[in-house]
Amino acid sequence: MKFKSDIEIAQQCDIQNIVSIAKKLNIPEDDLELYGRYKAKVDYNILKRTTSKNGKLILCTAINPTPAGEGKTTTSIGLADAFSKLGKSTVVALREPSMGPVFGIKGGAAGGGYAQVVPMEDINLHFTGDIHALTAANNLLAAMIDNHIQQGNSLDIDPRRITWRRCMDMNDRQLRFVVDGLGGKVNGMPREDGFDITVASEVMAIFCLANDIKDLKDRISKIIIGYNRSGEPVTAHDLKAEGAMAALLKDALKPNLVQTLEGTPAFIHGGPFANIAHGCNSIMATKMARHFGDYAITEAGFGADLGAEKFIDIKCRMSGLKPDAVVIVATIRALKYNGGVEKSKLGEENLEALNAGIPNLLKHVENITKVFKLPAVVAINKFPTDTESEIKLVESECKKLGVNVKLSEVWEKGSEGGIELAKEVLRIIDEEENNFEFAYDMDLSIKEKIKTIARRIYGAKDVDFTKDAEKEIKNLERLGFNNIPVCIAKTQYSLTDDKAKLGRPTDFTITVRQISISAGAGFIVAVTGSIMKMPGLPKVPAAEKIDVDDNGTIIGLF
Repeated sequence: MKFKSDIEIAQQCDIQNIVSIAKKLNIPEDDLELYGRYKAKVDYNILKRTTSKNGKLILCTAINPTPAGEGKTTTSIGLADAFSKLGKSTVVALREPSMGPVFGIKGGAAGGGYAQVVPMEDINLHFTGDIHALTAANNLLAAMIDNHIQQGNSLDIDPRRITWRRCMDMNDRQLRFVVDGLGGKVNGMPREDGFDITVASEVMAIFCLANDIKDLKDRISKIIIGYNRSGEPVTAHDLKAEGAMAALLKDALKPNLVQTLEGTPAFIHGGPFANIAHGCNSIMATKMARHFGDYAITEAGFGADLGAEKFIDIKCRMSGLKPDAVVIVATIRALKYNGGVEKSKLGEENLEALNAGIPNLLKHVENITKVFKLPAVVAINKFPTDTESEIKLVESECKKLGVNVKLSEVWEKGSEGGIELAKEVLRIIDEEENNFEFAYDMDLSIKEKIKTIARRIYGAKDVDFTKDAEKEIKNLERLGFNNIPVCIAKTQYSLTDDKAKLGRPTDFTITVRQISISAGAGFIVAVTGSIMKMPGLPKVPAAEKIDVDDNGTIIGLF
């Protein structure tokens, strides 16, 4: 049987006018900023003027990702459609895709099969221009830094200690490290510089953690761009940059309203990577989903060791949000891959390998139920090759932790394939205890916060810190940045900082090689392993297959 591609399914769906989608949420047309017929921004001031439903919040997370795929975003969308099918007022809140992965190797972030958000081509490419606005704001600050130095440097900025980097929303390894300001005095001061991908920038993190325009501007003002020659921090406020940067972001700050293939309202807003940044859509979009829906379904990037941990320990701390239930997505294929099976043989029944890979899933279940103490259900994203024996083995092992397993067939069947999962989510919200806790206390030292996450969430034995990391921790403690969360940058492919170590490794040590402060975002970044903030394109990038036909229709996009 030949399956349709994601883009073929999306382009053949009966998409509704976005004004009709807004009416489902009782959002007046006057509060919409239309981007054609199928996309709109919603004025965030509506939250102050209308009554909130204060809907239940459901978080979708997953096991560590593998080349076999897990389908977390697809499950989130299909689950929202299943809730709608059951007559529940439901809104899904997701991240905006970065064009880096779209043109690279990972692909888009609009779901797949019959569980997608549309228009998927727009969402995966320029969408409403939010990420372009973030790029412009980030680079405006970079330009103001170098211009200040060129025009006399009254703040005495040390060019060797500028920490603010330029950014762009594309995978371009050539720009990771550059020297700019060449060509003589009129062209600036030569210095080492570099580019990060926009979704890994502090501006993106600030954008997603801001509660309103005032909060946005206040956070931008606190950005530390580097240090002066006396070793004291220099901020965006010192450069008088926050007003202009906020002006570039004021329209982007309005959440984007689109829809699923089945017409469930969807807010898609902000898109930080979870292996580098905090990996969640904007607080404003999540609050808007809860404001207008009885149930709000959202997702956090990669596994529960990354996205879910940061969703809870960073986003929930800063917003006051609390999940009512958690869905942990896995596939039989990915679990067998964690058990040592080659990708080409994942379609064959292999209970031994599955049993060896299941501990990875169980660790993520423990993180949610034992560390964060939230009710959870495991969603098996079903493939045609999954056997009854394999499914029963997963069910049996999860049952030992008191967690049920439900099949998700939303990729193939849309909402119908998520009904049983939706019913189980409703059950655990109503019947199971929710004793929500954070993974660590805020009064711990920077080192102890990092060690607590590594031990409790990753299962590490200990954490080593390089001399550079130790030095920066002392500097940040001197500056008073003790009582803020930490955001650990780590490979998504393993519970360790080594992407080759699959399953559930034990007796390992995490190495923190770099520490930095995102003062505007409000967290400390700890970089582990070989993680970097500007990815590169693969040998055969997805961009080679994407085209547009003579009628202006995009083809080859997944």
